[in-house]
Amino acid sequence: MADSTAEQTVSESGHAPDAGTEPEVRTRPRRLTAEARKSSILKAARQAFVETGDMNGTTIKQIAERGGISEGVIYRHFESKDQLFYEAVFEPLRQAIDELVAATEVVDLDEPLTPERQVETLNGLYRQLIATLEEILPLLGLVLFGDPKVARRFYRKHFTVAMDRLAEAWREVEDRYGFEFESPDISARAVMGIALVLALESRHNDLFNRDRAISLVTESTVKGFFPTLEPTRRRR
Repeated sequence: MADSTAEQTVSESGHAPDAGTEPEVRTRPRRLTAEARKSSILKAARQAFVETGDMNGTTIKQIAERGGISEGVIYRHFESKDQLFYEAVFEPLRQAIDELVAATEVVDLDEPLTPERQVETLNGLYRQLIATLEEILPLLGLVLFGDPKVARRFYRKHFTVAMDRLAEAWREVEDRYGFEFESPDISARAVMGIALVLALESRHNDLFNRDRAISLVTESTVKGFFPTLEPTRRRR
């Protein structure tokens, strides 16, 4: 009569484990959360859109293959390819703006802003914006310079809103120091435009010195668009 215990511990390769060793325990791969799955789909979509260079020429099937999932899984998280495209482009930008706005709201929470910290803060803002824009440049180019209707809708509903949120956060900081920010909307657009050009330089110019460029534009932006904040003027 065969040893039933031995039969139970025979591995999938057909060989019994060595004496004195524990049988191999196989665990099922952990299922992704809905948020993690959506994030992985967006990553696959970005890669597929960049490869084809055309939103209309990219199919849901291609995105599914790139992500190693079925088309049905994609449709459980996104209503359409348009929605997927917008979120693939806008989500990194929205996240960056959220972080910048949050940082602006607490920039002088512990201590009032000095002129030096004002420059340091804007320098960090430029670095973060440039890094984000550089990552999504291929997709940003597709959406802003592709189909005019798509470009107009994206710019008005997403890009403009992002810049306006940043402008409002800056206006509130200025207000705490007794300044009336006359054109925060223009300032936000100027900073976004500079960051976009520097992202292009960083991506396509091997001789580009990012640190030097950011230092120069930070100093120029502070002097050209923002008043010098004196710590003693901060309203409690």
